[in-house]
Amino acid sequence: MTERPTAGTSGTGAAAPGFELDRTDPEGAIAAAAARCSNWGRWGPDDVLGTLNFLDAAKRREGAALVRRGASFSLAQSFDMNGPQRGWRRRTNPVHTMLDTGTDAERGAQGFPHGLGGADDVVFMPLQASTQWDGLGHIFDHGRAWNGRRAGEVVTSDGDRVTGIETAAAHPAGRGVLLDVGAVIGAGGELPDGFAITTEHLDATIAAQGDTARVGRGDLVCVRTGRLARARRDGWGDYAGGPSPGLSFTTADWLHRTEIAGIATDTWGFEVRPNEFDDAFQPLHQVCIPNMGLFIGEMWDLDALAADCAADGVYEFFLTAAPLPVTGAVGAPVNPIAVK
Repeated sequence: MTERPTAGTSGTGAAAPGFELDRTDPEGAIAAAAARCSNWGRWGPDDVLGTLNFLDAAKRREGAALVRRGASFSLAQSFDMNGPQRGWRRRTNPVHTMLDTGTDAERGAQGFPHGLGGADDVVFMPLQASTQWDGLGHIFDHGRAWNGRRAGEVVTSDGDRVTGIETAAAHPAGRGVLLDVGAVIGAGGELPDGFAITTEHLDATIAAQGDTARVGRGDLVCVRTGRLARARRDGWGDYAGGPSPGLSFTTADWLHRTEIAGIATDTWGFEVRPNEFDDAFQPLHQVCIPNMGLFIGEMWDLDALAADCAADGVYEFFLTAAPLPVTGAVGAPVNPIAVK
């Protein structure tokens, strides 16, 4: 494992006093934040779970104890042709095709005995076409993957041979917490495109929602911006890859300091778009995934859950969000279930 240079920081996970972005220097900002927020070596040289290490058995018991009413909410969008993808980097919406149908059964064309008939189907889809987790092999920083490994030794033409998404399949189940920033900070429950959610916005949302919205070690945090609600109302448009509210680059230290296990949003790209530098692409990803080892969820549907949380004033719940364990995948679909 390669050690990361400290870039002149203390390594305490706290940003320098008066920390502000220099829009002209994404390289410097990324390097400094990566040094402050690095978890390389924290769980040993062979670690494949990153921040999911924070979600231990005690945290799962805490999450399970939150079930009071038994009300459940799927946080997944539909996986179908009416989806957000526009073909960027060959990402398409799921294509569902039948292999055997009721028509085949009626005609006796299936070859089964004693009148048995059946239906079968197949789906073709990029693994990050809809509601999904980013795996730890999804993003690299200057040729380095999570925990300082060489990117080319982690992900090859055979897939992610070290931190494939299957390694995380049993772990994302515990205390979930919703931060409805769209409702607290936005207008009409929505943040405008290009709105950068800062640490101050996150803290203000927690304060407004109360004690059940506290965020800490091992939590799975869901941040609602209202962007998906707008896409549903006005059409997909540029939802996939276009302007969007999202987390500010300056929240990297908050994400590191809180020791959360994972974070998901109702947006395509998790962080604010356009990004906050003059020439950058997803710089917060570059800090969070390969350096922090943070699991990031995108395109989660948080609207029904948010309405229920607002109605009963409780913003914590049991959340189970296991990714489909596709061996060697660097991201995978998920149907997160929140139970209150």
